[in-house]
Amino acid sequence: MHETIARTEAKIGYTFRDKDLLVRALTHSSYLNEHKDARECNERLEFLGDSVLSLICSDHLYHTRTSDEGALTKTKALLVCEEALSTYARELQLGESLLLGRGEKNAGAENRNSILCDEIEAILGAIYLDGGYEEAKKFILPFLIRGEEQFHQHDYKTLLQEVIQKNRGELLRYVIADQFGPEHEKTFVCHLYLNSNRISEGRGRSKKSAEQAAAKKALELMGVEE
Repeated sequence: MHETIARTEAKIGYTFRDKDLLVRALTHSSYLNEHKDARECNERLEFLGDSVLSLICSDHLYHTRTSDEGALTKTKALLVCEEALSTYARELQLGESLLLGRGEKNAGAENRNSILCDEIEAILGAIYLDGGYEEAKKFILPFLIRGEEQFHQHDYKTLLQEVIQKNRGELLRYVIADQFGPEHEKTFVCHLYLNSNRISEGRGRSKKSAEQAAAKKALELMGVEE
């Protein structure tokens, strides 16, 4: 167990004063069922970590983005979803440290998105209890920032909205102006308006992709880097 603790601390870049907190964060309920000497599984820490994560992400987005509530909510949902969190956990190779019951281990549960997501939330909760909010933030924020950058590389509509919102009263409007081609291979044409002026056109295989293409073109015309 000492080796598992040391290895995990090295991966996450945090040394626990209370090692038992980390052990609990790594303990899956299936392990607890098979080892009566184990004190507690990671479910309570996961519950706490989920709230800590929400606060850290919300605080970061509030202070770095000028988006409205809807756009902020959308960005946050993508940054803290199961897929994103399991990706962060895989980067840290946290699955190797998980304490699993025999059945779950044989089933490859250490690679399951839901379990990895729970584990990183539990570790975040444990860091929060052991070192406080700033240490928890130091651990998870770099992942959120990187995820945000990757997300914004492809979400041109959100990026354009943030640029436009710097000038009050400006309004963007996406209009699907045309569609052509066979039913299984349609091409949609989107016209993008800033107030009453058409500023760009985008095409795509779906309405959403056409809108994204129009937003991307508008950003290029404005000289905004992705």
